[in-house]
Amino acid sequence: MQLLAYILIYPFLWLISILPFRLLYAFSDFVFIIIFRVFKYRKKVVKQNLRLVYPEKSNEDIEEITRKFYHHLCDMIFESIKSMTISEAEMKKRYVFTNLDVIHDIEAKNRSTILMCAHYGSWEWIFILQTYIKSRGNAVYKRLSNKYFDALVKRIRARYNSYLVTTKETIPVLTELKEKGILTINGFVSDQSPKPDKAHHWNEFMGIKVPIHTGAEMLAKKLDMSVVYFSVKRLKRGYYKTTFKTLAEYPNEYKNYEITDQFLKLVEQQIHEAPEYYLWTHKRWKHRDKVPVEFL
Repeated sequence: MQLLAYILIYPFLWLISILPFRLLYAFSDFVFIIIFRVFKYRKKVVKQNLRLVYPEKSNEDIEEITRKFYHHLCDMIFESIKSMTISEAEMKKRYVFTNLDVIHDIEAKNRSTILMCAHYGSWEWIFILQTYIKSRGNAVYKRLSNKYFDALVKRIRARYNSYLVTTKETIPVLTELKEKGILTINGFVSDQSPKPDKAHHWNEFMGIKVPIHTGAEMLAKKLDMSVVYFSVKRLKRGYYKTTFKTLAEYPNEYKNYEITDQFLKLVEQQIHEAPEYYLWTHKRWKHRDKVPVEFL
């Protein structure tokens, strides 16, 4: 069944990927109507999240952010499909970096990097970064249930010397690469919610105390990798600007969770600037009522 699904769906995805951007976004507009108006995909979750973190906003404001969010979500879906065939030159024109010297300086010191980001703006085209740097790129991800689509996603990333590593493979793979002397830059999307019983750290995110992922920071300390945050700003439809900020060049000089907390504060700043570009469909605050006594 997995192969059949792949055979039936892949040609459709490929045809979409070769469309010029004007037509691509026309499809996105159509899908927006279906998802937002007809099926109302996770619309209740989105509004609950927004009302939770923005209690001061009116219903009209919440509705406006919700509408803009779904429009952006649909654009991101189609931009992800476009990754199958988009040229390097086109992607570089649409996804620009403002301060690559941050990464180059770390590489010049023969250090690898943990690259932290949030589900904000657009993180799908970040792998074009590999064409500007010498480090091998790794992105930590959750394996797709369909092995054929999982392989497709890996092929897309591999176009630019970027590789997907599952959460279970992360420590052994990065340790092996470090032992071989291979410089790496390793992407972690670190703003989502771990299970409460596995959380080592709780803190406020958007004013609400929740469990916090600390894996990126702990791995950076374990393997002595510099930690960098990248923020993405949407300039206009299909165009993004990415800026890097070093959180810790030598992470073991910082107290535990200090780097992670710094990361979350920067994410909050991004969200407040333009909340419609955050991924509100996830139940990020679902464990807010389960704070252990020691974290109160």
